[in-house]
Amino acid sequence: MIVQHPSIVIGGSLLVLIILLAIFANWLGTVDPYKIAPAKRNRLPSMDFWFGTDTLGRDIYSRVLYGGRVSLFVGVSVAFLATVLGLVTGLIAGAYRRLDAIIMRLMDGLMSIPPILLAIALVAAIGGSVLNVILAITMAEFPRMSRIVRGVVLSVREQPFIDGAIAAGSTMPKIIIRHILPNIMGPIIVQATYICSAAMITEAALSFIGAGTPPSIPSWGGIMNEGRMLWQIKPYIILFPAVFLSVTVLAVNLLGDGLRDALDPRSATRL
Repeated sequence: MIVQHPSIVIGGSLLVLIILLAIFANWLGTVDPYKIAPAKRNRLPSMDFWFGTDTLGRDIYSRVLYGGRVSLFVGVSVAFLATVLGLVTGLIAGAYRRLDAIIMRLMDGLMSIPPILLAIALVAAIGGSVLNVILAITMAEFPRMSRIVRGVVLSVREQPFIDGAIAAGSTMPKIIIRHILPNIMGPIIVQATYICSAAMITEAALSFIGAGTPPSIPSWGGIMNEGRMLWQIKPYIILFPAVFLSVTVLAVNLLGDGLRDALDPRSATRL
């Protein structure tokens, strides 16, 4: 059973914990993450300010918990959009040979650009906002999903039951829905988890260099960006959001590894 895989249990538990912290941030001793208090700026972690305060006197604990909403929302949204776009383009490329070369050359062109550079260019062109960041990262990530789907479709097409469906007179759209799609969902789900973690890292990197979400919106990358000038004397400003980001990415990757082993037991024995 899926729940018997340690990676799924550990990764899923950590991820659920992070999600709950973000959802119930209002009831976990937080204050207004936007409230500026110059008299309380750069306070060390204490009983009053668990994670300390930043250069504007804002409570870092509150901003970290609320920032989790942005990172998780971006990660899940990008994973969903990239999966849908990759699924559509990959299915078309794998099922219709005439369109395969055209679609894959477009995907190769997008994949030739490092995702972070492509995302920076797109955000610079369309402006910085949570929605624009999601769209930019999706454009950088979905070609990889498209190639994976296309490869799996080509493999499934060689199976005897596909030849049988064709001989029975089934049309290609019906074959895709009834036969191909159910047999490729495992790799798609696993890859979606990796895209989710990559999207959260990319969003944090964009915010860290000032090219992501607006500074007014608390995000883990944005909080680290605000504290980078004081890293040597106030490392806690960067430390706490970095720990939350690392744990979240680790949880998603563990979940993806566990799902890969559960959905394809042969992968667990490969060297």
